[in-house]
Amino acid sequence: MAITRQISLGTPAAASANNIAQSQSPGAGAIVLNGSAVSGGVATLDVARRVLITPGGADAGITYTVVGTGRGGQALTETVQGVNNPSTVTTTQDFKTVTAVTHSGSVAGTVTVGTVSASTAMSSEWVAVDTTRDPINIGIAVFITGTINYTVEYTYDDVTAPFSGTFPTVFNIATGSLTSKAANGDSQANPFNFPVWAVRVTVNSYTAGATLKMIVQQAGGP
Repeated sequence: MAITRQISLGTPAAASANNIAQSQSPGAGAIVLNGSAVSGGVATLDVARRVLITPGGADAGITYTVVGTGRGGQALTETVQGVNNPSTVTTTQDFKTVTAVTHSGSVAGTVTVGTVSASTAMSSEWVAVDTTRDPINIGIAVFITGTINYTVEYTYDDVTAPFSGTFPTVFNIATGSLTSKAANGDSQANPFNFPVWAVRVTVNSYTAGATLKMIVQQAGGP
């Protein structure tokens, strides 16, 4: 019997560089969450997505720690290395809520915290496959509306194990049919001639109102 999974990223709103924390000069103090997505001290985002930190000065010598929850409500904490203006830094994980953004040392100038619209804006949840099937036979199709660029990815790590704070190692599909794609796409030429644990789709860039749906189907089995 075939296994079919369908996931959707919804309709992401326009990104904002300061919807978690507006421009401020916290120095060695706490970063205040006061953006448009914040209520009661918690930033709740429209969809789970990467968090963007934009420094106004030279912050390469400090780190930022983002604390909140993922799309499933699990606790999520990630520390990223600071950078010098005009560079920005983003998390590698997707946050649905942000409850705190702290920093080591002292912020050199101003800083804002928000969400990303380009260069890895967000990823879907992982879709685990049945690694015992031989051949593995995975078909993947992605359907979009509006302007959106995406890449389908996979991992060898067991994403079904309890979350331990160690993030999966991610790889891109080698064939170009589902890499940096800006239109509907599918992979009939099965890119998986070997077992993988799971696949997901990552949005590289988008405009507000775009939608994306991915269908993963695996053949075989009883």
